[in-house]
Amino acid sequence: MRAAFIEQPGPPENIRYGELPVPVPGPTDVLVDTLATTVNPVDTFVRSGLFPTPLPLPFVVGRDLVGTVTRVGPGACGFSVGDRVWTNSLGHGGRQGAAAERAVVAADRLYPLPSGVPVEDAVAVVHPAATARLALFTHGRLRAGETVWVAGAGGNVGSAMVVLAVDAGARVLATAAARDLDHCRDLGAAEAFDYRDPHLSARLAAACPSGVDLHLDTSGTNDLTSAVELLAPRGRIVLLAGARARPVLPVGPLYMKDCSIVGFVISHATTAELAEAATDINRLVATGRLRPRATEVLPLSATAETHARLERGELHGRRVVLRPGS
Repeated sequence: MRAAFIEQPGPPENIRYGELPVPVPGPTDVLVDTLATTVNPVDTFVRSGLFPTPLPLPFVVGRDLVGTVTRVGPGACGFSVGDRVWTNSLGHGGRQGAAAERAVVAADRLYPLPSGVPVEDAVAVVHPAATARLALFTHGRLRAGETVWVAGAGGNVGSAMVVLAVDAGARVLATAAARDLDHCRDLGAAEAFDYRDPHLSARLAAACPSGVDLHLDTSGTNDLTSAVELLAPRGRIVLLAGARARPVLPVGPLYMKDCSIVGFVISHATTAELAEAATDINRLVATGRLRPRATEVLPLSATAETHARLERGELHGRRVVLRPGS
């Protein structure tokens, strides 16, 4: 089979596109013919070695795929040959990745694709949406009626956060680039602000005089001084981006308001947490409420190029969908 793989961690140029043996599923695994995959920032962290994780070499890159079941292990319950399915947790923890014509997926990391959902739409949202869902609810403990401030709301994860939080009955304040503010409002944000506004803190404070219950910054800036100042009593901050960030933490105001900060990496999510997120994702993609802002379809052979473009910051608001055989 054809696959995009590395023989050692490093820059995007380390990704090769060539032949590898077809993987063999174990008793509780499913063999999937890949219809589409994509590239996430975390994929670049794994490929480069920034995120340490076991890498069986040669290592197929990529987390996400949508595909068709072609073989089912005897202990892989709930799947049949021909089923359309998706996963968003390959390519780390010793598991080979998704950027191949075929992939082995453990049955507890595989989910049915709702009928009628376009392949490109599904593969583009399943990873950002799972990240958003786990950050908001598993780690952020968001409840209906609370106020959540999403920084970087114009991006893929940020957009999914707005949709999921609004769906749960929260009030969303979004900060994003000026060109993305209408997009954030269209997703349901109660108010949207230009993150470059010199009066941003004052505008946010006026918009939520009782404070922010939950703050998430998908941009990785992590201005904790402003965030803690705006938190309500017992407010929470979830850190999920900015691997190299070293912000100042205002410890006094944080503990005096009974507030908390927690870090979150989706790679550490349990299969139960991922499956719970998948239920919400399937519900929202089936109705069209959760969908990518824009997609670009390329052949699987463009995997290395896509990694490089993502690292150069050239894919703002756009998801590249990679299709085998195209």
